[in-house]
Amino acid sequence: MTADLDVVIPTLNAARTLARILDSLGGDLKLSITVCDGGSRDGTTTIAQQAGAIVVETAAGRGGQLAAGAAAGNAPWLLFLHADTALSKNWTAAARHFMTMPAPTAGYFRLRFASADPRARRVERLVAWRCRAFGLPYGDQGLLIERGFYGRIGGFRPLPLMEDVDLVRRIGRRNLVALDAEAVTSAERYERDGWLVRPLRNLICLGLYFVGLPPSLLRRVYGS
Repeated sequence: MTADLDVVIPTLNAARTLARILDSLGGDLKLSITVCDGGSRDGTTTIAQQAGAIVVETAAGRGGQLAAGAAAGNAPWLLFLHADTALSKNWTAAARHFMTMPAPTAGYFRLRFASADPRARRVERLVAWRCRAFGLPYGDQGLLIERGFYGRIGGFRPLPLMEDVDLVRRIGRRNLVALDAEAVTSAERYERDGWLVRPLRNLICLGLYFVGLPPSLLRRVYGS
């Protein structure tokens, strides 16, 4: 049975979160799930296989992993999703509606952190503003895109960082649509680094990327 949608999830030692993410993908769409693993040693690939996902082993590096996962499938639509980001229960209805749109566009989900901290809500509002004002959703919001359109714009490039910004800039602000569902992502980095420090670090990385600093050097600024 041909899938409606290829879901591509890049992983590296994601055993702690992957099962929950895969469980969130239920619904009435016919899915093929590809986990592109960059060398996990914690049972990530076993969890993926037990859930019925296809496992593609690649070199570590999210841009290359995403590109390999996209190439492994043939469904007419692609959904790129991080291994610490679950989708809300209504995601399939939002995706199905979007997939009936005639123009070649890409969709992203509203960001929500898995945290009750009021500071998380403030960061979410800032992210929503960034997406509206600049057309810059990040990879932790998911990306739903028609396969032919993805191919025409060149797909993901093998970048160690900013692979999501690189792609959405080629998609173009006018071709990006906010979907009526949530991407619920881990707040671990923000709780560890601080709800002010982490967004500032992300903003600095974005600014340095726009002025031409190579993604390989940005990785040092971004941290883990």
